[in-house]
Amino acid sequence: MKKNGFMWSAGKTHVALKEDGYYVWDSSVIKAQNGKYYMFASRWKEEIGFGWNWVFNSKICRFKADSPDGKFEFDGVVLPRRGRQYFDGMNTHNTCVKFWNGKYYLYYMGTTYGGDIPGDYRLIDEHYALETWNRKRIGVAVADDVEGEFIRRDEPLLEPRDCSYWDCTITTNPSVVILPDGKTYMIYKSRRAFGKPLQLGVAVADKPDGKFERLTENPILEFADENKHIEDPFLWYDESRKKFCMIAKDDSKNGDSGITGEWGAGFYAESDDCIHFEISENPKVYSRNLEWEDGRKTTQCNLERPSLLFDENGEPIYLFCASGNGDGPYAFKGATYVVGIKLERKQV
Repeated sequence: MKKNGFMWSAGKTHVALKEDGYYVWDSSVIKAQNGKYYMFASRWKEEIGFGWNWVFNSKICRFKADSPDGKFEFDGVVLPRRGRQYFDGMNTHNTCVKFWNGKYYLYYMGTTYGGDIPGDYRLIDEHYALETWNRKRIGVAVADDVEGEFIRRDEPLLEPRDCSYWDCTITTNPSVVILPDGKTYMIYKSRRAFGKPLQLGVAVADKPDGKFERLTENPILEFADENKHIEDPFLWYDESRKKFCMIAKDDSKNGDSGITGEWGAGFYAESDDCIHFEISENPKVYSRNLEWEDGRKTTQCNLERPSLLFDENGEPIYLFCASGNGDGPYAFKGATYVVGIKLERKQV
């Protein structure tokens, strides 16, 4: 990640969040008005397994720390189940928290379903899972106090379009930028049909919880080769350079070298208008190969859902990702956790 003649590179890593008895996934960290740091992340019970349970049994929770380089502790369930009649009534996942004009805005993905609540992931029928997966929709919840109640809207912020468009199945994985005047840009994920590549779109609203309209009919960062596959965007705005900036996961398929040459690594792209993104010449900005505070070096089976924490000057200081130990992608041995990677600033 480059800015004004400087580069930020990945430094030492620590476990920022690990919950005994739970899988944890995704994370979004904010320094609140009270000076404390809060991570919003998803969790579900380890005993029921990973598998499809992130789309059936996840709940968004709040975790708290005095410093971003410490361990975040559980501070309550923020978005629990609230009834099958709501689009997000049975499951909440994929966090993105922002502060603007005295309020906290928590963007997320929710699902609902009409069948039984699954237990053991090995017993979840794949057709049932895909039916529920296709109900993913983006929502927002708003609070005056970061430790207070987050009030949800009863309708999604952005619905899929009809089947003549690329984004006719889902809206999910929101990553949001709120500009000083309240104008809000949101990158989201969707796809045309089962088996088709996941792609990213962009929408805009006049205010953080306003009516979102798509900025373009087409996906951003389209690739002719369908094996070039990306997901998990994190968007921010660099005020000094007037650039929209994004990091995302290189999720290449079928042995393709992808964008970075490393499956599951992160790449950087930037744009003047939040539509036409250019991928940098040397795009890899983080790797699944980590160096820990105690000197250990590991290759993580996954490094997902990247999110950045910025200081008061708008400089990125930490990268947070969902991760886990295992022999290959999603082959977790034990519960997952969130890593915090300290960013080092170097002149170039």
